[in-house]
Amino acid sequence: MNRCIQYIDWGLIEYNEAWEKQEALFSNSINRKMQELRTDNYLVFCEHPHVYTLGKSGDEQNMLLNYIQLQAKDASFVHTNRGGDITYHGPGQVVGYPIFDLANFNSGLKQYIHSIEEAIINTLALYNIPTTRLEGATGVWLDVGLPTCRKICAIGVRSSRYVTMHGFALNVNTQLEYFNYINPCGFVDKGVTSMEKELGHQVDMEELKVRLLKAIEEQFAGVFIISRK
Repeated sequence: MNRCIQYIDWGLIEYNEAWEKQEALFSNSINRKMQELRTDNYLVFCEHPHVYTLGKSGDEQNMLLNYIQLQAKDASFVHTNRGGDITYHGPGQVVGYPIFDLANFNSGLKQYIHSIEEAIINTLALYNIPTTRLEGATGVWLDVGLPTCRKICAIGVRSSRYVTMHGFALNVNTQLEYFNYINPCGFVDKGVTSMEKELGHQVDMEELKVRLLKAIEEQFAGVFIISRK
C-alpha cells in the first residue's frame, strides 16, 4: 500500500494536453494494478485557458453559445469522459487532478469524493468562507437551502478499477462572466461564485495551493506530498 502522493504543478496548460497527460498516468496505474505491482498516486494542480467541458452524461443544450460565439470569447469546447454535466475552466481557477489508486487509501469512490469536498471546505474556512455540500450534487456550495445558493467548486471524476482521474475546479480569481454562457453543471436555478467575489479582493494563488495541499494531505491519512514540477 503506497500512501505517498507526488505533487505536480503544470501551470497554465491547454485542457486537451492536460487530459492526455492525465490519461498516461491513469493508464499506467491501471496497468500496474492489473499486474499486482505497486501503484503511484499523483496530485496535479493547473490552470486552463478558457474552455467549456461537457461530461459523458451531460446535455449539450446547457452550452448556450455557438461555435462562432465561442471563438469570439476566445474559448473552446471539449467533450470529455468525466462524470457530470458542463462546466467552465479558465485562468484564476485552481484545477486539481488527483490520480489516486483508492486501494492505497482504503477508500471507495463515494468516500473519495467526500474527502475532496471536505478538504476544499476546510481550506475555504481558513479564508472565513463558510461552505457545505448540496444533497444530490457534488461540489462545494454556499447558502444551501437559500435562493442565493451558489457553487464555488465543481467536481467531476472518472474511475476505473478504483483509480481516479479528472477532479475538481475551485474558483479563486475566476472571470465569472464566462459562467453566464452555460447552465453550470446543468443547474438553471443556482449561481456560481469565486473566492475573490466572496472576499472582495484577489487571493494569492500560491498561498492557496499550499493550504489546499495540506488539507488534502490531512484527508488522506497524513500522506507525504512530494513537490515536483
